[in-house]
Amino acid sequence: MVDTGATAWVLTSAALVLLMTPGLALFYGGMVRPKSVLNMMMMSFGALGLIGVLWVIYGYSMAFGDDVGAGLLGNPTQYLGLQGLMEDTTTDAGGLPAMAFVGFQAVFAILTVALISGAIADRVKFSTWMVFAGVWATLVYFPVAHWVFDFGNDETNPGGWIATGIEAIDFAGGTAVHINAGVAGLVLAIIIGKRRGFGREPMRPHNLPLVMLGAGLLWFGWFGFNAGSALGANNTAAVVWVNTLVATSAAICGWLVTERFRDGHATSLGAASGAVAGLVAITPACSAVSPIGAIILGAIAGVLCALAVGLKYKLGYDDSLDVVGVHLVGGLWGTLAIGFFAVADAPAAVSGLFDGGGLGLLGTQAVGAFAVLAYSAVVTAIIGFAIKATMGWRIPDEDEVSGIDQHQHAESGYDLVGSFGGHGPSAGPVAKTTTRTSEGAQA
Repeated sequence: MVDTGATAWVLTSAALVLLMTPGLALFYGGMVRPKSVLNMMMMSFGALGLIGVLWVIYGYSMAFGDDVGAGLLGNPTQYLGLQGLMEDTTTDAGGLPAMAFVGFQAVFAILTVALISGAIADRVKFSTWMVFAGVWATLVYFPVAHWVFDFGNDETNPGGWIATGIEAIDFAGGTAVHINAGVAGLVLAIIIGKRRGFGREPMRPHNLPLVMLGAGLLWFGWFGFNAGSALGANNTAAVVWVNTLVATSAAICGWLVTERFRDGHATSLGAASGAVAGLVAITPACSAVSPIGAIILGAIAGVLCALAVGLKYKLGYDDSLDVVGVHLVGGLWGTLAIGFFAVADAPAAVSGLFDGGGLGLLGTQAVGAFAVLAYSAVVTAIIGFAIKATMGWRIPDEDEVSGIDQHQHAESGYDLVGSFGGHGPSAGPVAKTTTRTSEGAQA
């Protein structure tokens, strides 16, 4: 029998998570230079279009079909095109219609792919990005989602090896989403190379209000991301909601304090980035810690991620929008922190080191986290090098300098000449003039 309350909550949560991808587009779009804003946002919208289709055709089946390989992969043909899932039957997940669960998990897949784009901003052909997005989702995200999110139901589907084999805790995707996307971003940033002028020219965010609006939409949608993963309107969802709130709040404070001591001032970009860092870190742990534990976890995440974003300058890789510093580092910290801060009174009902549980849980969390990291890194490298040798990743140097928006999309994000000079909609020469003027003003 369908649980209408749980169904309503999961469908609402799915809509909230869907909003996160346009929110991410705003967040990322504001962080790049004026000449790149449309391309940056298009990478998120491109993922939204492509992965939504692939999820229906075979992605859901690969992630949640009956296991065909020792917890490594679901049967890719079992639910091909979602066949057999439109009937009025429920899943084993709390009386949900199967299609409600399909929709909820679809928006996780979309967002994970979109997250990677921030690491390779300003320099990649849009067509190449779309090919990579489809291949990476197929070879990396769909299998890893099976590992982490498929808890099985019977002997024909024992579930994923992380979820039911080692029983690592990842409530809403610290491994499958954030570590997975973060390390993929790192690998691609190394393979593709640095932006022209990286380390020599100013590459400041061009629209901080856009960044803060995007961060706010991400925070709003993240309540669906985390609390929706309870798959019902219940106590677990309520505890997770509160933990998501306070961890994020604490991470903002941690990031801003770090900035104040390091740089002498707290910034709006830091507040927005701190919020995202806290959201990333609490995602795997939100059902396992107390609200006080969530505050501590979030505050440490804010500090760690604020320090980690500077690693690209020391180590020489160009992670354009700090996907590595926020998502990889934040995801690793949140996943491992369960081993320290988990309490038996929380919905997950496990004890970490500080609750008398010993080191066993920490070891389990580490296995899950680093297995996903290693798999994603290796397969992303293979895909990345294969694409580099065939299609090629980068746009021409002169087009990167003049502006990727005009080169890839024949558009400009800001038609300032048209607004003040009486011209019509953006055309090639006008858009390029506008881009150069904006870039010059920024520099």
